[in-house]
Amino acid sequence: MRKLLILFNCLFIAFTSMAQKGSGFEKLFNGKNLSGWEQKGNGASFSAKNNELVATTDGNIGKAWLVSNKLYGDFVLEFELMAGKGTSATVLFRSNMEPDGDQGYQCVINPASPIWNNAIYCGAGRGYLYTAELSPNGTSAFKSNAWNHYRIECVGNQIRTWVNNVPVAYIIDNKRLSGSVALQIDGIDVAGEQVRWKNINIKTSGLKPTETADTYIVNLIPNTLTKAEKEQGWNLLFDGETSKGWVNVNNKTSFPEEGWIIQNGMIEAIPNKPEARVRGVDIVSVEKFKAFDLQFEFSYAEGANSGIKYGLGNGGPTIGLEYQILDDKKHPDANGGKLGNRRLSSLYDLIPADRLGELTNGPGNWNYGRVVLHPDNRVEHWLNGVKVLEYVRGSSIYNVLVAHSKYAGFEGFGMVEESPILLQYHQDEVKFRSLKIRNL
Repeated sequence: MRKLLILFNCLFIAFTSMAQKGSGFEKLFNGKNLSGWEQKGNGASFSAKNNELVATTDGNIGKAWLVSNKLYGDFVLEFELMAGKGTSATVLFRSNMEPDGDQGYQCVINPASPIWNNAIYCGAGRGYLYTAELSPNGTSAFKSNAWNHYRIECVGNQIRTWVNNVPVAYIIDNKRLSGSVALQIDGIDVAGEQVRWKNINIKTSGLKPTETADTYIVNLIPNTLTKAEKEQGWNLLFDGETSKGWVNVNNKTSFPEEGWIIQNGMIEAIPNKPEARVRGVDIVSVEKFKAFDLQFEFSYAEGANSGIKYGLGNGGPTIGLEYQILDDKKHPDANGGKLGNRRLSSLYDLIPADRLGELTNGPGNWNYGRVVLHPDNRVEHWLNGVKVLEYVRGSSIYNVLVAHSKYAGFEGFGMVEESPILLQYHQDEVKFRSLKIRNL
């Protein structure tokens, strides 16, 4: 029996080796030493033990990296990882480790945080591109203190990740197309904490992107739709070139002659200045929507005020629910209302956004907004991949909030069954792009 078991194990190892070789994957870690890698940073050390690559904290706070000697463009990277709730690790890819060791895409492994575990972060000031909250199944797929199988797929401008065969992040982006693979562990003030990797393999040829529409997609290439997005029902509200689909809120027939300009793939609100007077008005989509999921990117100047409105009509063509866009640090209205309910991404004058001011990329940078109006009247506001508020239209709490707001005099405020989307002109410079919507 013992001889049969030995023979079976030998055959299994040989078969696995042949299958791996035939699949086009090659080992990034040989299981014996750190050949092909270079260690940088401090706070932890890396070693090879029992066919595992082990990162161990030394009690000093810092970051330590193990960086591949080769650069990779298109690839499929697979590995297994074990981490406990007290650790924080990252797998970097298409990364540039100079000068600060923090550039490129980063798959964050943070078991203690449901929002950030398995999120995708990008250096160079871009922040989180994909949070775990956008794909909650991915977070639940991760198992602390157990081996987890990861797959990271980068083919052209498409980046995808899976954890234990569950799809997590799905990003379309073309900012970085090549770089190192690096393993990172964050040093903590406790020595001996470990993150372990094994079976680290990479494939660089014969690649084809997985374009199945099986999870939420963050498309960072302005004003475009991928095949998978179309399959999910997304449509562009702005084509990136013309005013088609948008009209003056007052006449509903033509685009305003003043106040807005379309250039460089953006709809821009022109600021009104004493030396250059502008007679701007709000603009609305020609199409009306009932239940919907709306995505948009926006950039605001210092001190700017604007908003995106929905549920318009009861009280006038511009009266409705507003996703607030505001420079909270410079505009005085940030201190108006109650409990911050006039600040960025709040439901204007009604409900303040959670984590006020924490999630914004700031003036002059692109932020990613989202409004979801469900068929059952649940509404969500999102900012940069994080849900910042949720409420139920028409609920008793909603009605009390309206009764104590500036909208108290409008009967049925915000309860219109079907409404266009409105971009507010507020005499300040605000830019919009990648306006996308799907019916729910």
